[in-house]
Amino acid sequence: MKDITRANGPTDTQPSDSTTSGSRLYKRVAHTMIKEMQSGAYSIGDRMPAERDIAVKLGVSRPVVREAMLAMEVLGLVEARLGAGTFVLRLPGENDEPSFTVSPFELIEARLLFEGEAAALAAQHITDEELQRLETLISAMQRENAKEGDEEDADKLFHMTIAGASRNAAVARTIEQLWELRSSSSECRLLLEKARTANVKPVVEEHAAIVLALKSREPVAARNAMHAHLRAVLDHLLFALEEDAIAAARQSIAATRARYQHGVKRQ
Repeated sequence: MKDITRANGPTDTQPSDSTTSGSRLYKRVAHTMIKEMQSGAYSIGDRMPAERDIAVKLGVSRPVVREAMLAMEVLGLVEARLGAGTFVLRLPGENDEPSFTVSPFELIEARLLFEGEAAALAAQHITDEELQRLETLISAMQRENAKEGDEEDADKLFHMTIAGASRNAAVARTIEQLWELRSSSSECRLLLEKARTANVKPVVEEHAAIVLALKSREPVAARNAMHAHLRAVLDHLLFALEEDAIAAARQSIAATRARYQHGVKRQ
């Protein structure tokens, strides 16, 4: 495999790359992997190399590889199996070119841009009634988190209330469309399902910090609180993609502990 970053730009090594240049790099990584599959490097049923090995070979960060693998999973080329790795499901044809939708990390990048500024504007215009609504939605978020299932209505309403408080209809409409992409983009939808499987849910404390910043009526504080929350969302999404590796490690530790305990009993 060639080093695609040396051919096309700076090497991607920082964690934040998945929300900047990495959002473009993942497409190049996916195309490179697809070309490898087309050339006969893999057969159906083969286990794909570990993400760290792919990252080293292609000169990109591991989050970029995770994003590329997610896109290939959406295309039906590979399948991530909990605790086992990623396996080839089918081989692409010679003319099998993927049509990428909006990736989850591109979506977070856009939300950072628009929701950060919406929060800054809202700090100047939000009413006491809207602040009370945000606190009510945080309570609703807590109740939803305590339930089984994937209900996250309070989270969306929380962010849309801030968007509305910006008093900018264009900003509010854009943010609403970004939230709609969570379910209309196949890549975003798949990662959201993985996040739910990994029990990743909206973090109440992060939302409470946003409300506190809005109450201060300080635009910079509100923007920073929203940015901190969305960067944490990115970390949560990356965790969801790492869950396979985490599960494998847990299984290995459990097996080692069981062997040790068995050996102690036999003594």
